[in-house]
Amino acid sequence: MSALSPVIRDSSTMLRRNLLHARRYPSLTLNLLLTPIMMLLLFVYVFGDTMSAGIGGSGPDRSEYIAYIVPGLLLMTIGSTVIGTAVSVSTDMTEGIIARFRTMAIHRGSVLIGHVVGSVLQSVMSVVLVGAVAVAIGFRSTDASAWEWLAAFGLLVLFALALTWIAVGMGLVSPNAEAASNNAMPLILLPLISSAFVPVDALPGWLRPIAEYQPFTPAIETLRGLLLGSEIGHNGWLAAAWCLGLAVLGYSWSTSTFNRDQK
Repeated sequence: MSALSPVIRDSSTMLRRNLLHARRYPSLTLNLLLTPIMMLLLFVYVFGDTMSAGIGGSGPDRSEYIAYIVPGLLLMTIGSTVIGTAVSVSTDMTEGIIARFRTMAIHRGSVLIGHVVGSVLQSVMSVVLVGAVAVAIGFRSTDASAWEWLAAFGLLVLFALALTWIAVGMGLVSPNAEAASNNAMPLILLPLISSAFVPVDALPGWLRPIAEYQPFTPAIETLRGLLLGSEIGHNGWLAAAWCLGLAVLGYSWSTSTFNRDQK
């Protein structure tokens, strides 16, 4: 039997367990998903005319502002979704199920792999749902080629993977589910101080360095370039570097914490 067979088998079992939990207790996922949808509707229909006039300088154009904010809202959706992962991991750690798993003949890392893969799948489904709402209210990307759509999807998946590993680490070090939710809040607050809603140049001077040198802004600008044809510049490699760096950091943090707790 291949050495990978037990890993794949046990990880698949843990993935199925996490997906069943998400289906049986949808309230957490729904509450987190409603945040970016409500932000989308609020900024488009309440602030859309004013914000678009300030950004474009050519008068109010709500459809132009929809196109501007959708990339940021898609990444904000991922940040919202992975908060549920931090809560789920913390719940597993504090309610004794992990201790039960440790007495069973299963692969040690399958618990974390199940959480990560399940979270990435939920993030992708959440992004599709928010994207559908955006299309329904007027978002269009007519100039993007099939390769650009594929690259945009790949960036979203990579970003979801990176934030998921960070969220898993936050869940592992949190003493309870409430603390895990609070610890993971920066994953949904950081988009608010990025280029998601207004250009970085429009922010106060003291806030611009925070907005510019954080993971969400280059990822948002890369998505805008892929989907809307704007200039990507150096943001593409910066977004990839942030994703890979956060994924490696989150993986190392999560696995070392999980293995240390097993001793």
